[in-house]
Amino acid sequence: MYPIQKASRTEFVPIRHLNYHVRQWGTPSPERTPLVMVHGWMDVSASFQFVIDAMAHDHWVIAPDWRGFGLTETPGIDNYWFPDYLADLDQLLDHYVGDRPVNLVGHSMGGHIATMYSGIRPERIARLVNLEGFGMPASRPSQAPGRYAKWMDELKAIQRGEMDLKPYANLEGVAQRLMKTNPRLGADKAHWLAEHWSQANAQGEWRILGHAAHKVTNAQLFKADEVQAIYERITAPTLCVVAGTDSLTQWWKDKYTLADFMARIASVPQLQHAVIEDAGHMLHHDQPQQLAQLIEDFVR
Repeated sequence: MYPIQKASRTEFVPIRHLNYHVRQWGTPSPERTPLVMVHGWMDVSASFQFVIDAMAHDHWVIAPDWRGFGLTETPGIDNYWFPDYLADLDQLLDHYVGDRPVNLVGHSMGGHIATMYSGIRPERIARLVNLEGFGMPASRPSQAPGRYAKWMDELKAIQRGEMDLKPYANLEGVAQRLMKTNPRLGADKAHWLAEHWSQANAQGEWRILGHAAHKVTNAQLFKADEVQAIYERITAPTLCVVAGTDSLTQWWKDKYTLADFMARIASVPQLQHAVIEDAGHMLHHDQPQQLAQLIEDFVR
């Protein structure tokens, strides 16, 4: 089992009619800018443990489990809407820091949320770190009829239980799943993550702490021009970090490439880039020491 170096503390706070699970590390201080870290799709806040352990300094880190992930309450819904993440983050910052600006770090889906939020509420962000927060491929209006039809079909599939997440017989099965998805993930980290990424049910099966409704296609098209307009409003110095392994092209082929993303994020005014070699999309698991140093150097 992975031996943690810096213990976290957790609590539940009321955010928009949900009990939000929030993990914190370090010592709150009015003299230092808080570090807010937000995870990606089908991940949890505990996922940042390895990076926190690798940091050379004490940071007050605030890391929520997004709605329907981890231990945050699952709302009684059959699909999720992206703007809810923005509003949840807004009220989480109200709760923890009031009007104080924060350093905001987001990975994958969380990276896209963080970057969008930074353009919507630029006054609340001191520095922004986007970790492979690519967003989605640009869409065309002609895709709308098919997208709505797919959305409605998947809502029915959710009701029939056809999109439920696979359960595992034991924690070992969860750990093996994590290592299969990310071959760079060591067994010690995988077994530690498994305990935070899943939970046993009444039948003794271990289920991933992610609501199946997150798998439902978004009914609304992804409007890249709107995203770019929001990026242009970001005032915080921004660090865009990608892995040496191009996971984006692996997922989308020629529908959405790393070059497309780089052209899109170039709209951010104060932008720096960094590449972490020998890492895939889960770069906070693959190279936590390198990532911790990048983040600390950038926000210091």
